[in-house]
Amino acid sequence: MKNMAAGIVRRPRYGTALIAAVLALWVLVPIYFLAVNAFSTEEKIYSYPRPLLPRPATTATLEQFLTTTGITHSLWNSVKVASIVLVLSSALGFPAGFAIANYVFKGKSAYRMAIISTRAFPPVILAVPLAYAFIQVGLPDSLIAVALVHTAIAMPFTVLVSSSVFAGVPRDLQEAAGVFGASPARTFVKVVAPLTLPGLAAAMLFTFVTSWNEVFVATILTLSNRTLPAQVFVLLDQSPPPIKFAGGFLLLAPSLVFMLFIRKYLFRLFGSTLK
Repeated sequence: MKNMAAGIVRRPRYGTALIAAVLALWVLVPIYFLAVNAFSTEEKIYSYPRPLLPRPATTATLEQFLTTTGITHSLWNSVKVASIVLVLSSALGFPAGFAIANYVFKGKSAYRMAIISTRAFPPVILAVPLAYAFIQVGLPDSLIAVALVHTAIAMPFTVLVSSSVFAGVPRDLQEAAGVFGASPARTFVKVVAPLTLPGLAAAMLFTFVTSWNEVFVATILTLSNRTLPAQVFVLLDQSPPPIKFAGGFLLLAPSLVFMLFIRKYLFRLFGSTLK
């Protein structure tokens, strides 16, 4: 009986592990082959069967991609836009999330629904009207216009995630800090911020990656000031496969680097959620 019970308990765990492994392979295998082709020579890319490792490993394809006309300029444009979006989303979204989590006000539920409803309108529908509106206000082909639209796209997630994170901080801790003479600002800095850092870091990561990877709005709103995804999209049909692999890897690399540095905060966030 004990063995049967143990088997019943273990089967769901094995099933969960199998599903997790399949999903991990589904994500990691394309990334792996993209990296292999990005660091392989042109002859190896066209060879068959494809190599499992880049032998010899070379950065010639990446260097050729970076020296392509407009790529370096668009790369810096992506960094600028994503940085602006990160700052704006954090400066506006975190206070809104804190207010939703800690204060009761009229229309709170309607406000949440309004935030969620903004995701019902895809950028495909809004891009052309927005392009016309930005031309009317004097912001054609502007990185500021792209950053504002990207902020609007990422803001709902930032507000909702930060509100959930702030709601997880016990009110007793904040009230105790106030009893001992801490101002609301000091309470936030000394008590709330350290406890919510993992969740806020995850929200900031998502915001940066959302802006970095967005292509459609950037393609519609810009011509000479394109971001890197928009520039790669425009040059896609004109580029040989080695350049496409190099461009795809460079588009993906910042997301991987951010995940590497922020993974411990994500693990803490998931751990606290499971508890």
